[in-house]
Amino acid sequence: MQPLRRIDQILASLGYGSRREVRKFVADGRVTVAGVVQDDPGGKAEPASVQLDDAPLEFPEGIFVILHKPAGCVCSRDLREGRRIYDLLPPRWLQRGPAVTSIGRLDRDTTGVLLVTDNHALVHRLTSPRHHVDKVYQATLDRAPEPRLVDELASGTLRLAGEDKPCAAAQLVLRGGAEVEITVHEGRFHQVKRMFAHFGYEVCRLHRSRLGDYTLGDLSAGQWRALVPPG
Repeated sequence: MQPLRRIDQILASLGYGSRREVRKFVADGRVTVAGVVQDDPGGKAEPASVQLDDAPLEFPEGIFVILHKPAGCVCSRDLREGRRIYDLLPPRWLQRGPAVTSIGRLDRDTTGVLLVTDNHALVHRLTSPRHHVDKVYQATLDRAPEPRLVDELASGTLRLAGEDKPCAAAQLVLRGGAEVEITVHEGRFHQVKRMFAHFGYEVCRLHRSRLGDYTLGDLSAGQWRALVPPG
């Protein structure tokens, strides 16, 4: 059971309008709680019991979705950086508070699993190195890698340029030719590309196939689906 909150606060925090706008919704008889029309915007209710225009509110208990990030999108909110992942999501989500954000950023040209939520405790839980959340990537290098990279990356001794702390051990699987799969447990800046660059390889294609327990399944690029938050 969620704590009771003011009706106008619920609607405003879920992106349905400013406090002034949602108070007018109430005054116009558009808001119900458990089927009863409300006339007091300061009345208390559970978010899941509130309806606007006879429709349930969208994700009243918080957003947690998986997005298949396509190439060419950035994880930034800055409009100056071009197409954003947020442009693939319902516009109302950008008006919510707390703000919707991604769990684990991906580069502009990297595709694959991206989790999106407004639960910032969940962001910390799934990105903190101490929780050892697996991040699995499929990569195409500029040439076939030497087999020694398997042991080099698993050693836990690799230091990226400009960093003092070595990377945690990573698991590399050679898929044949220039194709590899790599599992890392951290989220350092451009980590996978920098790890291969350390050995003189360029990553030509990078796709995150799994983040923790979450995979894309049959989700098409640019599409999202709702998830059940971890307990």
